[in-house]
Amino acid sequence: MPELSQETERGRAGAPFGVAEVTGPSMAPTLQHGDLLLVQYGASVRAGDVVVLRHPFQQDLLVVKRAVERREGGWWVLGDNPYAGGDSTDYGVVPDELVLGRARLRYRPLPAGQRSPLTLVRWALSAARPLLADRSASRRLRAR
Repeated sequence: MPELSQETERGRAGAPFGVAEVTGPSMAPTLQHGDLLLVQYGASVRAGDVVVLRHPFQQDLLVVKRAVERREGGWWVLGDNPYAGGDSTDYGVVPDELVLGRARLRYRPLPAGQRSPLTLVRWALSAARPLLADRSASRRLRAR
């Protein structure tokens, strides 16, 4: 389950945006271990958005998931990796007050030791990507 650094929470108090680092495989292929996210706290959430939330049973743990659909009591959230678990299939609907914000941008740091010109070009073309509501993924995940 992607866990986010606690630096995210410290930065949240004064600014509507913060940076979070992803750990774990549950949002692959959309997010990889080590990716950085630009998070907008308090943003409205729509089905298909990638969101940051407090884990319902371990509220000191921040996680990132895809908001799949509104249900009575909150959001049904799933990871993009169906084999990783750690989402609403395990803990049910996430109350609105635990959904902290919406991830707007994914930034993939340059891998250590990768300095060839071809690697640098590939990295430059894919390092930063906006995280848009993926309606096709939302429909696919809802069917699970």
